Amino acid sequence: MAPPHPTSLVFTVRRRTPELISPAKPTPRELKPLSDIDDQEGLRFQIPVIQFYKYHPSMKRKDPVKVIREALAETLVFYYPFAGRLREGANRKLVVDCNGEGVMFIEADADVTLEQFGDDLQPPFPCLEELLFDVPGSAGVLNCPLLLIQVTRLKCGGFAFALRLNHTMSDAAGIVQFMDAVGEIARGAAALTIPPVWERHVLNARDPPRVTCTHHEYDEVADTKGTIIPLDDMAHRSFFFGPQEINAIRRFLPQHIRCSSSFEILTACLWRCRTIALQPDPSEEMRVICIVNSRSKFNPPLPRGFYGNGFAFPVALTTAEKLCQNPLGYALELVRKAKNDVNEEYMKSVADLMVIKGRPHFTVVRSYLVSDVTRAGFGDVDFGWGKPAYGGPAKGGVGAIPGVASFYIPFRNKKGEEGIVVPVCLPAPAMVRFVKELDKMLKDEKSVAAGEHKSTFITCAL
Repeated sequence: MAPPHPTSLVFTVRRRTPELISPAKPTPRELKPLSDIDDQEGLRFQIPVIQFYKYHPSMKRKDPVKVIREALAETLVFYYPFAGRLREGANRKLVVDCNGEGVMFIEADADVTLEQFGDDLQPPFPCLEELLFDVPGSAGVLNCPLLLIQVTRLKCGGFAFALRLNHTMSDAAGIVQFMDAVGEIARGAAALTIPPVWERHVLNARDPPRVTCTHHEYDEVADTKGTIIPLDDMAHRSFFFGPQEINAIRRFLPQHIRCSSSFEILTACLWRCRTIALQPDPSEEMRVICIVNSRSKFNPPLPRGFYGNGFAFPVALTTAEKLCQNPLGYALELVRKAKNDVNEEYMKSVADLMVIKGRPHFTVVRSYLVSDVTRAGFGDVDFGWGKPAYGGPAKGGVGAIPGVASFYIPFRNKKGEEGIVVPVCLPAPAMVRFVKELDKMLKDEKSVAAGEHKSTFITCAL
């Protein structure tokens, strides 16, 4: 008999009372302002991460809860701002009150084995809210723990490490750096390979602030036709893109842009399929927001060890009609241009805009946000039990408006193919159309064989 589909898996988690873990030694008591990139409205939310680890014979006598709890207290000596609380000052400026109150920690046990989750460990995970419990009163942006961590022992001897981060504190690269530090100390290191660097002032607004670049990501767009995605009847699905799938999409591109990165190709494809699936008014403006890491765009680059938010939200935009009726190359050129706009001047211009405009949220109306975490390093975090069977964002569609965001997560499927898994969150009827469009792109060989360059594989659904 085939095992039950993992999403129908139900299990019980027994949790101990949540506790606060403070730094193992006294730490500086001070106020540390966040950068003007960190404290924008669009980052004032909690982001969930989950790592699953298999049983490891060499760790037979070690308890992952005890190992991680102790390593966490030691790591917080170096990363003491995480043990503090956010306060809001004049002009909505966020500051960390480094008071050593601690991060929230939950010890738990689940009556389930890692095998029961199925061969392909990928979001959405069953009973996620059990593996990452939302402690009542803990999820606020201000005056709440900046990290919540739950370590759940599994029946097979493996465990789940789930973390919820206040996004204003760190981006993917930053939180992985912190988790790596916990891992190093858990494995017996006395010092960290990469000491943390605060340096948030590098990403502060200039004096006087001046917006020098175009930032469509912060346009004020009225939601005239109610196209912000509804929250009820949402379908969550994950899609795997290995070399074969990326090459299938690449076939539809003109020669001169076929060498584009997998990120660019996938983003153009998903943006287009998603727009067709949502069936917007043809004249409506559709946006895709690409998260671009700017650490290397500075001269000199941001210091190694910097764990703040170091990215921008550049936007590509066009009408629904142009996006759906033009070949895929049209969307791809727009995505490439948006990504290439990000440089040091662009980041300074964003910081200045935040101060001038009161830290606005990026535009979510008719927007799709994609974040590539394939190089963030979630899959390498090792607490002593080796690399995780899965590591990365716990679900797609997180943020202020569910359904707007997708992550690109590195993944090896059960055939052993390395690729990218993308969790997508859409209203149920749109998800059916989305899958249909995507299937057409991945399967349609006929128009290619006939030498047609026009993308006949999608009949416009507008």
